Amino acid sequence: MDQMNHRNGNYAPIRDQEDPVLGIFDKPLPCFGCGIGWFSLLLGFVFPVMWYYAAFLYFGKYYHRDPRERTGLQASAIAALICTTAVFIVVAVFVIKSLLP
Repeated sequence: MDQMNHRNGNYAPIRDQEDPVLGIFDKPLPCFGCGIGWFSLLLGFVFPVMWYYAAFLYFGKYYHRDPRERTGLQASAIAALICTTAVFIVVAVFVIKSLLP
């Protein structure tokens, strides 16, 4: 059957008969093939707002569309948490120094 479709010019998608979900993720990831999460992580070192954007996508369960995005979005969410903690510590130090005589 597949050979007949191939001869007629009709191509069948590559899928596993037992697991039809397997062929869904054959397309490349967006953002130069590395995915939104990893791209946001790398770009976040220049524009930290990208970490918060990716964290928002992570907590909004964007990775349900494509599970390959999960690790990059997790890494960006962790980077956003570290950045927020560092900013709070720096602000707290400046506030305490300004209050002391």
